[in-house]
Amino acid sequence: MWSWHPVQLSLFVATIAAVITFILAIYAAYGMIRKQRRGKALVETLFFMPLVLPPSVVGFLLLIVFGDQGPFGKLLEWLGSDGVVFTPTAAIIAAGVVAFPLMYQSLKTGFQSVDSNILGAAKVDGASEWTLLTHIIIPMSSRSLLTALILGFTRGFGEFGATLMFAGNIPGKTQTIPTAIYFAIESGQNQLAWSYVWISIGFSFLLLLLANRVRA
Repeated sequence: MWSWHPVQLSLFVATIAAVITFILAIYAAYGMIRKQRRGKALVETLFFMPLVLPPSVVGFLLLIVFGDQGPFGKLLEWLGSDGVVFTPTAAIIAAGVVAFPLMYQSLKTGFQSVDSNILGAAKVDGASEWTLLTHIIIPMSSRSLLTALILGFTRGFGEFGATLMFAGNIPGKTQTIPTAIYFAIESGQNQLAWSYVWISIGFSFLLLLLANRVRA
């Protein structure tokens, strides 16, 4: 069985979570700016909840939803799966959930910056919603897209509370850098904790620096 090093797993989790969440956030942001829907404020409030809820609450809710007695847990059991709780998949889900609000907001801001006159002219010429998104909106808001991807990746890379609740801290299986730091300190391994801290600080600093240069 494959044994994950905390750095490897953190990079893997953040990458997969960022890609999946990025795609979902694109469609969510586009749907919100292009169509007037009843209950839009309520939906957006739900989108932003992971940003303000304590991470432990997010992790607890994920346990309820994906646990053995939860709706997705029962579905996975019916499909013959052993479930996702305390697996790398759980870490990916947790990272994606907490990264979604940042991605969504950045993408929405970028999409709204596209000149509505250009979109209107394209629709008059017969452009479909898909064409508007892929040929006009995404290319014209590419900086916001890259910023969203970087911020989402960074948020997923540093996720701790929801990951600990939902994926646990199983060395070689679900132990990411944040959980490794916590348990290294708890066990008195300060030197090991500092090594992970510096990796986390350095990597996050470079990504945020890149995000700032993209937005400049």
